[in-house]
Amino acid sequence: MEPTDITWMERALVLADRAAAADEVPVGCVIVRGDEVVGQGWNLRETLQDPTAHAEMIALRAAAEVVGFWRLEGCTAYVTLEPCPMCAGALVNARIDRLVFGADDPKAGACGTLFDIVRDARLNHSMDVTAGVLSDACGARLTDFFRHLRGQRIRS
Repeated sequence: MEPTDITWMERALVLADRAAAADEVPVGCVIVRGDEVVGQGWNLRETLQDPTAHAEMIALRAAAEVVGFWRLEGCTAYVTLEPCPMCAGALVNARIDRLVFGADDPKAGACGTLFDIVRDARLNHSMDVTAGVLSDACGARLTDFFRHLRGQRIRS
Protein backbone atom coordinates (compact mmCIF):
# COMPACT_ATOMS: atom_id res chain seq x y z
CA MET A 1 0.00 0.00 0.00
CA GLU A 2 1.23 3.45 -0.91
CA PRO A 3 0.71 6.42 1.45
CA THR A 4 -1.52 8.13 -1.11
CA ASP A 5 -3.81 5.08 -1.21
CA ILE A 6 -5.40 6.23 2.03
CA THR A 7 -5.93 9.77 0.73
CA TRP A 8 -7.62 8.59 -2.46
CA MET A 9 -9.72 6.01 -0.61
CA GLU A 10 -10.89 8.72 1.76
CA ARG A 11 -12.08 10.63 -1.31
CA ALA A 12 -13.87 7.51 -2.55
CA LEU A 13 -15.56 7.25 0.85
CA VAL A 14 -16.91 10.79 0.44
CA LEU A 15 -18.44 9.64 -2.85
CA ALA A 16 -19.89 6.57 -1.13
CA ASP A 17 -21.53 8.94 1.35
CA ARG A 18 -23.12 10.79 -1.59
CA ALA A 19 -24.58 7.50 -2.77
CA ALA A 20 -25.98 6.74 0.69
CA ALA A 21 -27.52 10.23 0.90
CA ALA A 22 -29.38 9.39 -2.33
CA ASP A 23 -30.55 6.03 -0.90
CA GLU A 24 -28.07 4.18 -3.10
CA VAL A 25 -25.75 1.40 -1.94
CA PRO A 26 -22.77 3.39 -0.60
CA VAL A 27 -19.98 2.67 -3.06
CA GLY A 28 -17.63 5.31 -4.43
CA CYS A 29 -14.89 5.19 -7.04
CA VAL A 30 -12.07 7.59 -7.90
CA ILE A 31 -9.81 7.11 -10.92
CA VAL A 32 -6.44 8.81 -10.66
CA ARG A 33 -3.63 9.33 -13.15
CA GLY A 34 -0.47 10.61 -11.49
CA ASP A 35 -1.80 12.99 -8.86
CA GLU A 36 -4.88 14.07 -10.84
CA VAL A 37 -8.42 12.76 -10.54
CA VAL A 38 -9.61 11.97 -14.05
CA GLY A 39 -12.90 10.32 -13.11
CA GLN A 40 -15.14 9.68 -10.17
CA GLY A 41 -18.54 8.24 -9.47
CA TRP A 42 -20.88 6.69 -6.98
CA ASN A 43 -23.68 4.18 -7.28
CA LEU A 44 -26.70 5.54 -9.16
CA ARG A 45 -28.61 2.37 -10.06
CA GLU A 46 -31.79 3.39 -8.26
CA THR A 47 -31.61 7.02 -9.31
CA LEU A 48 -31.06 6.23 -12.99
CA GLN A 49 -32.91 2.90 -12.98
CA ASP A 50 -29.85 1.53 -14.79
CA PRO A 51 -28.36 -1.82 -13.80
CA THR A 52 -24.95 -0.71 -15.11
CA ALA A 53 -24.82 2.51 -13.06
CA HIS A 54 -22.26 1.19 -10.59
CA ALA A 55 -19.71 3.64 -9.18
CA GLU A 56 -16.90 2.12 -11.27
CA MET A 57 -18.84 2.34 -14.54
CA ILE A 58 -19.69 5.98 -13.96
CA ALA A 59 -16.09 6.79 -13.00
CA LEU A 60 -14.71 4.95 -16.06
CA ARG A 61 -16.99 6.88 -18.41
CA ALA A 62 -15.97 10.17 -16.80
CA ALA A 63 -12.27 9.28 -16.97
CA ALA A 64 -12.46 8.30 -20.64
CA GLU A 65 -14.10 11.63 -21.38
CA VAL A 66 -11.41 13.59 -19.52
CA VAL A 67 -8.54 11.60 -20.99
CA GLY A 68 -10.12 11.62 -24.44
CA PHE A 69 -9.49 7.92 -25.00
CA TRP A 70 -11.03 4.69 -23.73
CA ARG A 71 -7.65 3.24 -22.78
CA LEU A 72 -6.93 4.40 -19.25
CA GLU A 73 -3.36 3.16 -19.04
CA GLY A 74 -1.40 4.76 -16.24
CA CYS A 75 -4.52 5.07 -14.07
CA THR A 76 -5.40 3.65 -10.68
CA ALA A 77 -8.99 2.98 -9.61
CA TYR A 78 -9.89 3.39 -5.94
CA VAL A 79 -13.16 1.69 -5.00
CA THR A 80 -14.73 1.34 -1.58
CA LEU A 81 -16.11 -2.15 -2.37
CA GLU A 82 -14.48 -4.97 -4.32
CA PRO A 83 -15.75 -4.71 -7.91
CA CYS A 84 -18.35 -7.14 -9.24
CA PRO A 85 -17.79 -9.18 -12.44
CA MET A 86 -19.24 -6.42 -14.66
CA CYS A 87 -17.06 -3.72 -13.16
CA ALA A 88 -13.97 -5.92 -13.00
CA GLY A 89 -14.40 -6.67 -16.70
CA ALA A 90 -14.81 -2.98 -17.47
CA LEU A 91 -11.62 -2.15 -15.52
CA VAL A 92 -9.74 -4.77 -17.54
CA ASN A 93 -11.18 -3.50 -20.83
CA ALA A 94 -10.24 0.07 -19.91
CA ARG A 95 -6.64 -1.08 -19.31
CA ILE A 96 -6.51 0.30 -15.75
CA ASP A 97 -3.00 -0.35 -14.34
CA ARG A 98 -3.92 -0.75 -10.70
CA LEU A 99 -6.96 -1.38 -8.55
CA VAL A 100 -7.20 -0.44 -4.88
CA PHE A 101 -10.33 -1.43 -2.99
CA GLY A 102 -11.57 -1.28 0.57
CA ALA A 103 -14.09 -3.93 1.60
CA ASP A 104 -14.21 -7.46 0.21
CA ASP A 105 -17.51 -8.49 -1.38
CA PRO A 106 -18.28 -12.09 -0.37
CA LYS A 107 -21.39 -12.19 -2.58
CA ALA A 108 -20.12 -10.67 -5.85
CA GLY A 109 -16.41 -9.90 -5.49
CA ALA A 110 -14.55 -10.47 -8.75
CA CYS A 111 -11.10 -9.25 -7.73
CA GLY A 112 -9.99 -12.08 -5.50
CA THR A 113 -12.95 -13.13 -3.39
CA LEU A 114 -15.24 -15.18 -5.67
CA PHE A 115 -13.43 -14.62 -8.96
CA ASP A 116 -10.22 -12.87 -9.93
CA ILE A 117 -11.07 -11.32 -13.28
CA VAL A 118 -8.61 -8.45 -12.95
CA ARG A 119 -5.63 -10.80 -12.58
CA ASP A 120 -6.74 -13.59 -14.92
CA ALA A 121 -3.77 -14.29 -17.22
CA ARG A 122 -6.12 -15.62 -19.91
CA LEU A 123 -7.44 -12.12 -20.56
CA ASN A 124 -5.73 -9.49 -22.68
CA HIS A 125 -4.89 -7.29 -19.68
CA SER A 126 -4.38 -7.67 -15.95
CA MET A 127 -3.61 -5.24 -13.17
CA ASP A 128 -1.99 -4.94 -9.79
CA VAL A 129 -4.45 -5.13 -6.90
CA THR A 130 -4.23 -3.77 -3.37
CA ALA A 131 -7.11 -4.92 -1.19
CA GLY A 132 -8.25 -3.85 2.26
CA VAL A 133 -7.41 -0.14 2.21
CA LEU A 134 -9.59 1.47 4.91
CA SER A 135 -11.63 -1.73 4.86
CA ASP A 136 -13.24 -1.06 8.25
CA ALA A 137 -14.55 2.35 7.18
CA CYS A 138 -15.68 1.02 3.81
CA GLY A 139 -17.40 -1.99 5.34
CA ALA A 140 -19.06 0.08 8.08
CA ARG A 141 -20.82 2.26 5.51
CA LEU A 142 -22.26 -0.81 3.83
CA THR A 143 -23.25 -2.45 7.12
CA ASP A 144 -24.93 0.75 8.36
CA PHE A 145 -26.76 1.25 5.05
CA PHE A 146 -28.19 -2.26 4.95
CA ARG A 147 -29.04 -2.23 8.68
CA HIS A 148 -30.99 0.99 8.10
CA LEU A 149 -32.69 -0.50 5.02
CA ARG A 150 -33.74 -3.61 6.93
CA GLY A 151 -35.07 -1.39 9.73
CA GLN A 152 -37.26 0.51 7.28
CA ARG A 153 -38.67 -2.74 5.87
CA ILE A 154 -39.55 -4.01 9.36
CA ARG A 155 -41.40 -0.77 10.19
CA SER A 156 -43.34 -0.82 6.89
